[in-house]
Amino acid sequence: MSSPTTPARRLPLVLRNRVFGTVWLGQVLTQAAVRMFQVGVSWWLVAYAVDGGRGLASGLFMAVSTLPAVALAPVVARTVARVNHRTVLRAAAGTAAAAATALAAWAYASDLPLAAAYAATLALAGCQAFFDPCLTTSVPELVDDEDIEAATGFELSTQSLASLGGALLGALIVDGAGIAGLAVGCASAYLAAALLLATVRFRSQAAPDAAGEDGSGTPPRRTLRQILAGLPFVRRILICFTAANLFTTAVFVVIPLYTKSVLHDGGGTVALLEASLGTGTLIGSFTGARVPGRPTVLGSYLLGAMAVALAVPGLAAGRPVMAGSLVVAGWCVGVIGVRFVALFQRLVPTADKPGFFAVMQAVLGATFPVASLLFGLLGDHLSAQTLCLVQAAGLLPAALALALLRTGSDSAGPEEQPSGAEPLVATGGER
Repeated sequence: MSSPTTPARRLPLVLRNRVFGTVWLGQVLTQAAVRMFQVGVSWWLVAYAVDGGRGLASGLFMAVSTLPAVALAPVVARTVARVNHRTVLRAAAGTAAAAATALAAWAYASDLPLAAAYAATLALAGCQAFFDPCLTTSVPELVDDEDIEAATGFELSTQSLASLGGALLGALIVDGAGIAGLAVGCASAYLAAALLLATVRFRSQAAPDAAGEDGSGTPPRRTLRQILAGLPFVRRILICFTAANLFTTAVFVVIPLYTKSVLHDGGGTVALLEASLGTGTLIGSFTGARVPGRPTVLGSYLLGAMAVALAVPGLAAGRPVMAGSLVVAGWCVGVIGVRFVALFQRLVPTADKPGFFAVMQAVLGATFPVASLLFGLLGDHLSAQTLCLVQAAGLLPAALALALLRTGSDSAGPEEQPSGAEPLVATGGER
């Protein structure tokens, strides 16, 4: 009975599970579009639109692009919990396609004001704020329990594929076709994603409404604060990575500034550096499940390695040096993402997942606006190489804090066990 299924099991998950593969491809397209837009507009601001205060203009733009994930977290959690997941995903992609189309029409008709670019990234980021946590929550509806970690790896690899593809195209399209061409490309990707999502059907999901009060046995839905209060070990992990994100996410502000002021190159180099980061993250996403070690111990080592990688271009300028360092840093990010999101998938009760993944995105993204503005302002007064050293120094306390979480493993119980261990499946509340 097992022999017919063995060959299929050896295929990659996206090939043997058509529904998951289709949804995953839709996420690739949406995140590629939003990343292409962010990289393209950020380069447009630094290279074409702004003469003075380039760092502030670029930092403010990146800050605006992350605000929806933070501000809309409660709304996203309620929507994902109450509305059919396929409907949420399709609506988010379709709305983003409409917004990008409107921007393209405006850019072709007249010169695009800076305010319109900021408003467009706010709209696209708002759609993505619904799309990403909804897809993460939907993983158990798309795959079997034994495939959750593989599905998580593929899903997280979407971000690196987006950085690889979108970042390669973003700055190059702006150099060749301007903002109008960039908006057309984004609209096409979002529209294709919406059409793909319209062709699949998810497994039926149990209604997550508060049924515990009527004796059905389903626990009542908890608030975002209650969810985090009930997961102290997970909460401490999120705090560590939130602090680390204050310095890691600044790389998206540093890259165009480094290209312009240190390397004195154009959009092709921006594309190369963004693609280097994306390539490293992609490799890390697919190899993360194979890297041994307890999650917190491994995470602390990886944050330390990332600090070293980011410090190197601050000490030795050069395009190959910067590109190689970003590959290493991206690999660390990819491995961390796979190991910890897979851990959370099993630790968080099913009824709490819509709220948890929305608040996780909000908590981790809360530092992005601060980091963008801070490093943007610093970029107008400090060299880009100095900014690299500041990033590296800032990661070290977060790495130490994550390593010290090992001392609480006795009280944490099964939460600290290596990813993939059997107790994690039971603790997560899903089979």
